[in-house]
Amino acid sequence: MSDYQVNNPATGELQATYPVASDKDIQQAIEHADTAYQDWRHVPLSERSALLHKVADIYVERQDELARIVATEMGKPVAQAKGEIGLVAEIYRYYADNAEQLLAPSEIAVDEGTAKVEKYPVGALLGIMPWNYPHYQVARFVAPNVMAGNTIILKHAPQCPNTAEVIVEILKDAGLPDGVYNNIFATNEQATTIIQDKRVQGISLTGSERAGAAVAKEAGSALKKVVLELGGSDAFIVTADADIEQAIQGAIVGRFGNTGQACNAAKRLIVVADVYDDFVKGFTAAVNAMTLADPLDEQTFIGPMSSKAAADNLQKQLDSAVKAGATVLVEGGKITDKLGAWFKPAVLTDVTDSMDVYREELFGPVAVIYKAQDIDDAIKIANDVPFGLGASVQTQSPELAAQIADKLEVGMVTINAPSGTEASTPFGGVKRSGFGRELGTLGITEFLNYKLIRNKTTA
Repeated sequence: MSDYQVNNPATGELQATYPVASDKDIQQAIEHADTAYQDWRHVPLSERSALLHKVADIYVERQDELARIVATEMGKPVAQAKGEIGLVAEIYRYYADNAEQLLAPSEIAVDEGTAKVEKYPVGALLGIMPWNYPHYQVARFVAPNVMAGNTIILKHAPQCPNTAEVIVEILKDAGLPDGVYNNIFATNEQATTIIQDKRVQGISLTGSERAGAAVAKEAGSALKKVVLELGGSDAFIVTADADIEQAIQGAIVGRFGNTGQACNAAKRLIVVADVYDDFVKGFTAAVNAMTLADPLDEQTFIGPMSSKAAADNLQKQLDSAVKAGATVLVEGGKITDKLGAWFKPAVLTDVTDSMDVYREELFGPVAVIYKAQDIDDAIKIANDVPFGLGASVQTQSPELAAQIADKLEVGMVTINAPSGTEASTPFGGVKRSGFGRELGTLGITEFLNYKLIRNKTTA
């Protein structure tokens, strides 16, 4: 594995390199996390809460600076990066404010004596995080688990080392004790070593199916719990009674926000026949009007992809679909006469289940529109993929929305808006999108020891 590097995707310029950790560094990180856990687990919740509030404050104070770093590392338009930083602050505050209630003992009704379940931390945890939301992905793992009393070893994406280091700086400035959070520039082989170490009690990964399968295999062999948030190919269903203009705008944001590089992006636009032509006309016009622009410009909506490798892979998928017979409504693709990882948005239709792209995740600015004969057909198309992360339903009928949501094989359904995320709502999916939940009331429950205290003493 090469060094951790900052390759500016807008310019193609290599701006910084960081050497990977030595095996000694890895062992020290594990030792620090395990040692810190012995004290951190006993720190009162009120003190942990105050610390997390400080973390949130620092994120707000440094929002502009942090957003520019993200834009330079992985190409996210700076206005969207600021939104990510704002969400991170909300996540830290949510757990600071609600952990006492979420971690409170649960009483159990029994015939004699008393019974309750108390919630305890389990120890050092390994987090393996991606590049597409480099602060948010870390926060949704770190905030609940640090608040619960666990400690963290964090392997960030190799293309986001600046962000990885600034996260360490923020947590330290907020007063987090040494060893509670440990950043490592580790190789995949070193991550395996960490998983197998008896001092590490659990693993959380957000990433690809391939990475998730590899980590789950290692965790299983070591009898360690793992939370996986993997790929998605979310359906965006437009019904006959939908507000078409609202649906078009939602589809644009849902498909092309973060240049289409979100696991819960609206990757498949499924439109019933009655409104298909109107939706396609408006959507393609909006896509044709898009302009690629400097991610450091506050007005930019769509910038470069995260890397040349990502753009190359998406181009192969696009070429494969067209070769197999897909119709191109908006011609897009990799821009080869410009430095960086620029990819013009594309729109496809007539994608059939005989094509590879039908069941693949398109992680970038390529939208696929499907015509559904009716609602039942739309649901069938939506469920006919190996993924089950989220979905969005556009309808003015609450009853119809509830009926469709009930039949969708996903972990999250959003009505009349593109799929999103909030500090207070759980995030996660089913099928090959992984298992476990982050955020909300469930986010703090994954890595806890639920200890039964059964007292049979009678009066």
